[in-house]
Amino acid sequence: MPNRHGGKILADQLAIHGCTRVFSVPGESFLPLLDGLYDSSIDNIVCRHEGGASMMADATAKVTGQPGVAVVTRGPGATNAASGVHVAMHDSTPLILLIGQVPRDHRHRDSFQEMDFEKFYGPITKWAAEIPEAVRIPEFVARSYHIARSGRPGPVVLALPEDMLHDTADVADGRPRPLPTQSVSAEHIVEVGNALHAASKPLVVVGGSQWSGETSRQMQQIAMDCGLPVAASFRRQHYFDNRHPNYAGDLSAGMNPALAQIVKDSDCLLLLGTRLGDIETRGFSLLEVTGTDKQIIQIHPDPIEAGRIWETAKSIAAPPAVVVEGLSRLNHKAPQRSSGWLDHCQTVQRRWVEPVELPGSVQMSSVVSWLSENLDDHDIVTNGAGNYAAFLHRHFRYRNFGTQVAPTSGSMGYGLPAAIAAKLEHRERTVVCMAGDGCLQMTMNEFSTAVQYDASIVVVVANNGMYGTIRMHQERHFPGRVSGTELCNPDFASIARAHGGHGEVVTKTAEFPSAFRRARESGCPAIIDLKLDPEAISTSSTMQKIRAGDA
Repeated sequence: MPNRHGGKILADQLAIHGCTRVFSVPGESFLPLLDGLYDSSIDNIVCRHEGGASMMADATAKVTGQPGVAVVTRGPGATNAASGVHVAMHDSTPLILLIGQVPRDHRHRDSFQEMDFEKFYGPITKWAAEIPEAVRIPEFVARSYHIARSGRPGPVVLALPEDMLHDTADVADGRPRPLPTQSVSAEHIVEVGNALHAASKPLVVVGGSQWSGETSRQMQQIAMDCGLPVAASFRRQHYFDNRHPNYAGDLSAGMNPALAQIVKDSDCLLLLGTRLGDIETRGFSLLEVTGTDKQIIQIHPDPIEAGRIWETAKSIAAPPAVVVEGLSRLNHKAPQRSSGWLDHCQTVQRRWVEPVELPGSVQMSSVVSWLSENLDDHDIVTNGAGNYAAFLHRHFRYRNFGTQVAPTSGSMGYGLPAAIAAKLEHRERTVVCMAGDGCLQMTMNEFSTAVQYDASIVVVVANNGMYGTIRMHQERHFPGRVSGTELCNPDFASIARAHGGHGEVVTKTAEFPSAFRRARESGCPAIIDLKLDPEAISTSSTMQKIRAGDA
């Protein structure tokens, strides 16, 4: 190749590895990369905050299955981006964060915005490194993509010294590296199948990463053929059609108490891709870590993770897709289980999704149920963190893989950037962001990014004037002593209109369907402000009951 400056070499490598879009906040530390992107095939989506950029990159990876890429400047830009990197690490999302760095001859002099990114990002990434020379850019990019995608996927950070990007080099382009093949013997597949077949009270838990639509469909057929109840781990509901008769619900924060009991009562647990952490087990209280009489079979792509926490009867280091495909070829049929176990699991879920009447003229359960019934099967719903999300977990029925984009890390502010990224990737689909009033205001500045790039999302704001989750815990532990959880909110609908978008205010449940239709038909980014009663603090309880110790 002819001599190219480092920014051009880097842009070329990203394109070669399949990158079609980066999310950035510009900085003088990586001007050559901006120049390299100028005439490349890669779209550069300019964001308003580095946290929003890294979250958009994470959401892109969730939607596409390929590493998302964010580009930020050094110092405060790099620290701002850490929120999205933390999401990617917890969620096992392949992500590459590129950070501008001070010139090499300025290092270790406490230069302007200088940081040691390898130390800063090391604990929350799979790999953090600095590219020392322009000639090594192809090597570092190829390694970054390989590490981000392999085993348990996750984030990689590359620091880019400013002068290195300006240097020119005559270097060949790198090539994408195929992932190592992970296979499972037929004998091991048979053992897993036999264990499920012999169990009186089996339960399959789907989760983790590296799923696909085909794996989801295969798992649904296996569940039907073998009479297996299937639960989803936290914010992985879209891995299994929630309308499927064998769907038992999701192991989320605020989970169905009856489903928690099912986990306890099961005699065989198949963990397909999930780590089964504290959220899914109510703080590790539903299972014994050691000395359990329950047969636990854990499938996870990372050999370190399989069996790391739980005392397993069998652990297999492989992506869930490999095991699901193997099980689909066994042709096991449902045994006659005298306990009526599957019927019980089905009944538990059916009762749980029924709406509960709560105080207020806007019922969140009814709003979410309406969205569930009226959105198309492939439309996408995103959210961040807060008590409002529990209404989604409980009342929205996800039908297809890739329609739920949410952080298992519990990061507030995630929903809006994620919705923008999802809409840019799937412009033909309706994309809805569910957000709390506190959650939205973490990243509300990205609404102008949505307007700039014509990402016509619909944001539905659960507005109750407080940080609801924290207030709920506060009332439970320190009843009546409200401190630091109240919010003075802006007029969200007017903010949408001020940006050139569409705004709606809903004060009664019956107003929501027409407000949503107007928002979607406006053809521009929209915000619907739901005026909620603060008493309706959770999906099944009120502030008064919690304060009184009744819930």
